[in-house]
Amino acid sequence: MPTVHDWINNPLAVVDGLFAQSNSSPDWEKKVVEYFKEKLKLNDAHTWVPSLNDVPLYYLKPNSLVKFRCMVQDMFDPEFFMGVYETNDLTSNSKQVKCGKYRDITVGGVDFNSRNTVTSERQTFYCVPIPGESQWAKESYAGTSQARVVPSTSYVPNRHKRSYEEDDEMDTQPQQMKDVSQGTQSSAESHGNTEPKRQETEAPSHDSSSAHCTSSLDLNFPLPGEKGPACLVKVYEDWDSFKLNDMLEVFGILSADPALRVIADEREASLLLDPTEVTETVEEQRVHSPPASLVPRLHMLYAQPLVHNNPLLPSSAPENDGDHLSSVLGELASVRAELHTYLTHVLMGDSLAAEYLILHLISNVYSRRDVLPLGKFTLNLSGCPHSSPYTEHLYKAIQQLVPSSYRLCMSLHNMNNQRMVPRKDYTANRLVSGTLQLANNTSLFLDETQLEQGQLDATGVRNITALGNLISWQKVDYDFNYHQMEFPCNINVLITSEGRSLLPSDSQVHLRPTLNPPNLEEYLSAVQVAQIPSQLNKYRIYLSVARALNYTISDEITKAVEEDFVEMRKDDPQSMSAEDLHRLLVVARLLSLSHGQNTLSRDGWMKAKQLEALRISRTQQQKSVSGNEP
Repeated sequence: MPTVHDWINNPLAVVDGLFAQSNSSPDWEKKVVEYFKEKLKLNDAHTWVPSLNDVPLYYLKPNSLVKFRCMVQDMFDPEFFMGVYETNDLTSNSKQVKCGKYRDITVGGVDFNSRNTVTSERQTFYCVPIPGESQWAKESYAGTSQARVVPSTSYVPNRHKRSYEEDDEMDTQPQQMKDVSQGTQSSAESHGNTEPKRQETEAPSHDSSSAHCTSSLDLNFPLPGEKGPACLVKVYEDWDSFKLNDMLEVFGILSADPALRVIADEREASLLLDPTEVTETVEEQRVHSPPASLVPRLHMLYAQPLVHNNPLLPSSAPENDGDHLSSVLGELASVRAELHTYLTHVLMGDSLAAEYLILHLISNVYSRRDVLPLGKFTLNLSGCPHSSPYTEHLYKAIQQLVPSSYRLCMSLHNMNNQRMVPRKDYTANRLVSGTLQLANNTSLFLDETQLEQGQLDATGVRNITALGNLISWQKVDYDFNYHQMEFPCNINVLITSEGRSLLPSDSQVHLRPTLNPPNLEEYLSAVQVAQIPSQLNKYRIYLSVARALNYTISDEITKAVEEDFVEMRKDDPQSMSAEDLHRLLVVARLLSLSHGQNTLSRDGWMKAKQLEALRISRTQQQKSVSGNEP
């Protein structure tokens, strides 16, 4: 592997070189993107690029090429900047046309009256690390990196103990900041446009929820306790192709110039002195221009949408990688058997519950028919003990299998106090995140055993309603104050409860342990420790591949299923409803995929019927014992 890459250490030199060769041709911008795309394809060159996810900001060289694995948490209004500008050197009385793309600040004395000035537009995404990403996934991504980084000259490792404001003050020379601030054109009003673009309908200037805005910077992570960098990603092309909550791996030029803080302070001061001069509020200015030492800027050269965030698989869809897929499919049956045995031990000997847990873990919304999401399989695992830490250990086992997950303890306090639905803050002009702002294929573990007796307040009722809508329709209605905006999602929901859950589900399996270890905690810990990393990796690959497989039903099997449905209803029409048939078809689909079969066979249909019969029989037995409704 080469030790020095000019295109990684100094990508702006490449940009400037292609710009200089362009002779004002618009094709130079495409050539820049193609240049870096081709470089990143060569010999795993993407592993040589340092990652913001793994490397502290103070170890990264400003204006170098970095990557960031993230989720789009918010999209800010478009902004204007100097795409091309002319500088005037007074000492030599010479002029030079320069490129302003992929930069936050202009360099040198800018001639604002030059006819060569070109105003361009870019979009800003506020991106955060993928919410709930498992530790094993983070470590695996970091382990594949071949990047070699050293502390940059402007940041040193022990600097992070100081405040970010001190960093900015000590790294900034007043005269330089004066020149820079005069040369920066990053807002609509600086070009005589007094009305910036908006993506959403404007709300009244008085926001009743403005009290929720904090003066200190909130990194706006969807999940509590999350760590990692947030980043302002500047997008120059095709920003309409990206959506809120998309998972991306962004390759771009890092900008963490302390000058940005000084510029932001000057603009904030002007807002306080004369608020009528600009359309931004102080809150909006603080949110949209945070300290670069805390929220760096990343000027996107190329972004790869992530179909999944499993580091053990190619980043493209698994079905597109034929060689890798064929080798995995060859072991699918044996890995499934091993995973079933492992989950049976985790579920204290309950092999039926282990079957349904596998089906749940590979479920995926593959299509939507009108408002109905097809493929979802929310599982309610009832019969979980309330007094023991069993659900916590069960979640840890699942967390070791999936790339992203979150355990939501449904205590009365959490239901009444936790913000689950994202809402638009019009004062700060940002989307305030909530627990349910998650990337696709996240496993959401709802622990209902934590719900004690008490009264749900208005917030609690809204949260329960939001969870119900997520489960039933795979959507979250974001709160835009005077209206709601529907955002479809694809989130696997597992509910653990003592009795039947108060939330809807696609299938309920009552846990029936056949093992009664004297010390449950020691037993479950021993079960997990017994799984060596290589074995866990097989399970992780299996679940991701099975979830991504395509599935079809032949006309012959469709006709056989219809005939079987008529036959089952002949003696007792109440024994099989259309809803029961739909559930049976979902189980049959997932059962086939779990065995690596991408089409339904007669044998697969019979196995699905047997599995459902066992589950229903157990549910009815539990009903007769406890008096609960099925």
